[in-house]
Amino acid sequence: MEIRIPVPAEEIINKLNEHGYEAYVVGGCVRDMLLGREPGDWDITTSALPGQVKEVFRRTVDTGIQHGTVTVMMGKEGYEVTTYRIDGEYSDGRHPNSVEFTPDLVEDLKRRDFTINAMAYNSHTGFVDKFGGVEDLEKGIIRCVGEPMDRFTEDALRILRAIRFSAQLGFSIEERTYEAIRTIAPNMVHVSKERIQVELTKLLLSSHPDYILRVYETGISPYVSEKFHGAYAGESGNWAVPSIPAGIPAVKHMRWAAFLRNCSASQAADILKDLKLDNDTIYRVRILVEWQGKKVGFQDGMEDGMRDVIKDGREPSRASIRRAMSQMEPELFDDLLTLKMCLSEAASNDGELRWLRQVRDLTEEIRRNGDCISLKTLAVSGHDIMGAGVKPGREVGSTLARLLDMVLEEPQRNTKEYLLAHLEQKKGQAGI
Repeated sequence: MEIRIPVPAEEIINKLNEHGYEAYVVGGCVRDMLLGREPGDWDITTSALPGQVKEVFRRTVDTGIQHGTVTVMMGKEGYEVTTYRIDGEYSDGRHPNSVEFTPDLVEDLKRRDFTINAMAYNSHTGFVDKFGGVEDLEKGIIRCVGEPMDRFTEDALRILRAIRFSAQLGFSIEERTYEAIRTIAPNMVHVSKERIQVELTKLLLSSHPDYILRVYETGISPYVSEKFHGAYAGESGNWAVPSIPAGIPAVKHMRWAAFLRNCSASQAADILKDLKLDNDTIYRVRILVEWQGKKVGFQDGMEDGMRDVIKDGREPSRASIRRAMSQMEPELFDDLLTLKMCLSEAASNDGELRWLRQVRDLTEEIRRNGDCISLKTLAVSGHDIMGAGVKPGREVGSTLARLLDMVLEEPQRNTKEYLLAHLEQKKGQAGI
């Protein structure tokens, strides 16, 4: 295996070595190199104290100097360089009360969460793996460094990180580590909703999003939030968590919508608000959850089931599609179709899948034709409506909505002449 460290990181290690200090890349980047994946971050650990690191390099930033971390600037890029350390007590279940610097690399690796994250490397020494990280990578196992109860008591977020890593890598969780998760799950009360949400989102965006079931099976879910737990709570050992089809794109709002699709739109939004997700994601998930159960393309009043409609050879209603498109942004409507198609495919519902493909084709036709599907492209404005004698206020909005509905039904009506003439006709019929 060819190991390549970015040139700036290699320069930092070499320069520290030249000044008599040890230095290695450490943690996740070493794990990813061994897995043949491109690391996202390159963290460096060293025997040099923070002050000594600052003496070696001209441009540094004190990003976490109380915990031994100095960011060394190499051109426009920053690399975190952290002194070997031993963590003190974790009285809050999340952060050490103090840190003690140590000249011993193994002591630093010993405090890390999982064996696959407790390896170091430099081109002179090679790999330093004192806790079986390479073997666990080969076996596909998530295992704590040392005693699992100690690691999870130190930092409760590690409980959720174990499940997230298993989902990202497709690994199993070693038995003692898994049992410790079940035992220590109540300690999740010490973790902020924001940190929990980040881990859950990474889990859902992984190649095994169905592993979110483990959050319920291990007893973590009640400590995520009451609403999150209640969404799929069932009898002991029987969780009603829906599977997430592999075809759902790894996009935040798409995966959350797939996971929460059996909830009501308001329930889904409340769960995400509890987890402090951003408003844009909450909005998108709410729309997708609300619409994923609707029969897009069905004519108003169509009572037949999907099977009967397709059997009769009917095609989706363009007017109904335009109405659905008018309720959301174009990209979100496309996401809705993708979500529905993936769910239909996973359920082997060939009839519904054919219907949705027709809807997708007609959507493209509607866009090519330039059909009006929003007030932005309606041929008349609020100013035009008031100029035609409609009083300012709510009546202007309701009149525009009525005219848009007419245009959604028959796009050729979208001319200023036709719409204003229609208003004059309505005024005449009302004796105005």
